[in-house]
Order: sequence, then structure tokens, then C-alpha cells
Amino acid sequence: MKKPVNKLPSDLVLDIKNRLKTLSGQINGIVKMLDEGKDLEQINIQFKSVDKGLQKAHYLLLDEVYRKALAIGIVKAVDSCPGDCGSEDKIEYLKNEFPTIALTDLTDKLKEIQLIANRLNQYNEKKL
Repeated sequence: MKKPVNKLPSDLVLDIKNRLKTLSGQINGIVKMLDEGKDLEQINIQFKSVDKGLQKAHYLLLDEVYRKALAIGIVKAVDSCPGDCGSEDKIEYLKNEFPTIALTDLTDKLKEIQLIANRLNQYNEKKL
């Protein structure tokens, strides 16, 4: 069975594509600068600019994917917890912190919510 493909919002796709096209132009500019023997400091500045632009485009993608996955995980955990599941405090904490969680912390939070979801599945199976 194929895993469903997650579609990105069209405005995000457009933003990332525009950024990548701009970066492509900057990379071509670096190649031209190298061919023309331009000042190394100027070339280095362009490399830094490309690197920063690529990191930003990558960040936008990861932020969308991880944040959406965490939101879905939180919703599922809330729906699975009948109020006495033993994870209410952690679920509430993640719900409250969700808007301000940094991208660097999202993967850890995803792991936490997955552990909670696994415990809730076991808890709900025992109740049946």
C-alpha cells in the first residue's frame, strides 16, 4: 500500500520555488564571478548569501511539514484521551506551547506526542 503524499500549500510552494529560482541566479552569478576572476571577498559574500537563502527555504519547508505533523498528533491525542488517561498535563502543555515551538524543538515534540499516542492506544485497547 502506498503512503499518501502530503501536499504543501500552494502559496508555500510558490514562495519556495521563487526563492530557489533567485538562488539559482545567484549561483550563476558566482560562477560568472569566478570566471571573471572577481574579488574573493565578494565571491565569499555571495556564497554566504546563497547559503542563507537555501537554509531559509529549507526552514520554511520543514516548519510546514513538522508543525503540521505535530498539530495532527496533538489533535489525535486530545481526541483519544478521555480525561483520565494519565497524559492530560503533557497534552495540554503541548497544545499551549504549539504556537511558539521552535523548529529545532519540533522533532522532539513530535516524538513526545507519538509516545503519548502509543500509550493512549494501549490505554484505550485495555478499556475495550
